[in-house]
Amino acid sequence: MTRAVTDEQSGLVLRSQRPTDEHEGGCIIDFKLELLLIPVSDVDRAKTFYTEKAGFDLEVDTRVGDKIRVVQLTPPGSACSIAVGTGITDAAPGSARGTHLVVSDIEAARAELVERGVDVGEIRHVESGEWVPGPDPERSDYNSFADFSDPDGNSWVLQERGRSDPV
Repeated sequence: MTRAVTDEQSGLVLRSQRPTDEHEGGCIIDFKLELLLIPVSDVDRAKTFYTEKAGFDLEVDTRVGDKIRVVQLTPPGSACSIAVGTGITDAAPGSARGTHLVVSDIEAARAELVERGVDVGEIRHVESGEWVPGPDPERSDYNSFADFSDPDGNSWVLQERGRSDPV
């Protein structure tokens, strides 16, 4: 059985926990999220943004015939990659919303992206059910956020988790 863990101060659901030997729905195999398709209008512009500005690693840039191109990029430290390209999704360019990048230090992550030329919104957190400027004073997991978008308008959210975890 899965149970939610809730932050007492903010009321946010922080995570769901389940014993490692228990799978809902009778599944006995893990299903790992490995790739998200991000719809873009200009593959080369997106590739440049994600590698040079966002700091993602280029994994694959390949063409399959004349109509399909796949560019796979991975955020630093992530097990999940994104793909931009042609012929890989019928979603409208710029329609991906709120894809989260979890970071251990939101101030450092934001500063790095800004230094690389990304327009990142100010850091904010939830306090008493309202958005408040700045990182969470307690630096509690899942309660500090900052937003940015790629050139097509696909939006991303930086979210802090693990700030106080031992290294």
